[in-house]
Amino acid sequence: MPYDYAPFPYRRPPGLDAPEPRHPVVIVGAGPVGLAMALELANHGVPSVVVDDNDVVSVGSRAICWSKRSLEIFDRLGIAEQAVEKGVTWKVGRTFHGDREVFNFDLLPEDAHQFPAFVNLQQYYVEQYLAERALAEPLVDLRFKNRVTGVDKTSGRLEIETPDGPYALEAEYVLACDGARSPLRDMLGLSFEGQTFEERFLIADIEMAKDSAPGGDTPERHFWFEPTFHPGQSALLHKQPDNIYRIDLQLGWDADPEHEKRPEVVIPRIEKVVGHSDFRLDWVSVYTFRCARLDRFVHDRVIFVGDSAHVVSPFGARGGNGGLQDVDNLGWKLAAVLNGGDPGLIESYDRERVFAADENIANSARATGFMTPASPVAAMFRDEVLALAGKTAFARPMVNSGRLSRPCIYPGNRADDPSLPDASRPGAVAPDAPEGNGWLLPQLARAPHLLALGCAAPDIGVAVISPEITPEIRARYLGEADQAIYLVRPDQVVAGRWTSADETAIAEAVAALWAGQA
Repeated sequence: MPYDYAPFPYRRPPGLDAPEPRHPVVIVGAGPVGLAMALELANHGVPSVVVDDNDVVSVGSRAICWSKRSLEIFDRLGIAEQAVEKGVTWKVGRTFHGDREVFNFDLLPEDAHQFPAFVNLQQYYVEQYLAERALAEPLVDLRFKNRVTGVDKTSGRLEIETPDGPYALEAEYVLACDGARSPLRDMLGLSFEGQTFEERFLIADIEMAKDSAPGGDTPERHFWFEPTFHPGQSALLHKQPDNIYRIDLQLGWDADPEHEKRPEVVIPRIEKVVGHSDFRLDWVSVYTFRCARLDRFVHDRVIFVGDSAHVVSPFGARGGNGGLQDVDNLGWKLAAVLNGGDPGLIESYDRERVFAADENIANSARATGFMTPASPVAAMFRDEVLALAGKTAFARPMVNSGRLSRPCIYPGNRADDPSLPDASRPGAVAPDAPEGNGWLLPQLARAPHLLALGCAAPDIGVAVISPEITPEIRARYLGEADQAIYLVRPDQVVAGRWTSADETAIAEAVAALWAGQA
């Protein structure tokens, strides 16, 4: 059955009847990023007002591939269990050239992780789960049918239009989570710097019986270069819940988007992919590849988060997952600043997430170049790489059908010991592992922690966790070392590590963390 796009309730905002007090945070946009931002701030005790000009979730599946890191963030926000239960779990990808499978890959070959490599779940479900959590959270004031018509970046003042008339809000910080076509970005006269690729793709969501899908009901990612059912182009297939399948088809730059979205044009294309006509068309869209970002994400009291700050081509699942990683980075920093902390933390959000956006853009642009060669020479190189990849393992990393989303490793972090495992190096998200009857990573959240392994941590006013050293913890944190101490940020990113309990060095690293330098 199709998703029920039931509207959320509109409530008359108090600002229509009397001036509202200045709020700590106003979030513009109630998509996955805006709602996640509100819930993450609530985790740190910070109230927020969320305004959105709509009253329903996004129409169409849109972002569907949620990475292991996003699921770990969802766990903090209280929706991970719902997302995994409803979603389609997968970790295997298969790459084809023509009708021949070139190779396959496993994104999470080792066991003992709380969450899978990826879960496919339509964006409307994610928004629904987050909205339900936000509506039940006392620290979140969620206002639908509230459209921002003006913003002052210096004062943090917003002009808002509602069905009952206009009113104003003021905030210490305004978070622009209003998407790729961000009205706030336009109101401030800001523009994206980047590249638009001369290529268009069709997205089609279809509902069909699971035993009639290519590959059967196996939850895998299938990517084809030049398949026989779509000659000279590329195609992608993902399974979603409710017997919905996502099919992406390369169209070429000269394709007319409005023409290509017509059912009488789409349906024959899909029939060639699935080999029959026993399906129902659920949603169709045509998109153009684009990779771009703002020069800066912080503009006085207005902070851009998610697609309002940066956009990437969709292959690789870097859009929605990258936006959640923005939330992950900003939440604890903004809470600290609002509680009197060092403003340098806000600048560190700009620095680190610009770095991450550039990495995502680079990966996305490379994937686009490989999928859509710009010249006959590039096409020849691509085809030779695909031929080699079917025979030799060394060529497989060169095949790029969209490097799948992983959190970046932030640069410039302090104290390190290169003898410790690469998985837990400074700048990386601390790896999860079984611990007791639960998991290690959820314990390393919402506040800085010292993770003491095989030794005692110094008493410097930071919470200490000293878990039993399981085989997984040893492999992911100690390697061949007998002991180590890790400093982990509130967003579960490793800020420093040592093989001895050097109190001075660790205290300096904690001070640097709160100054936005780690």
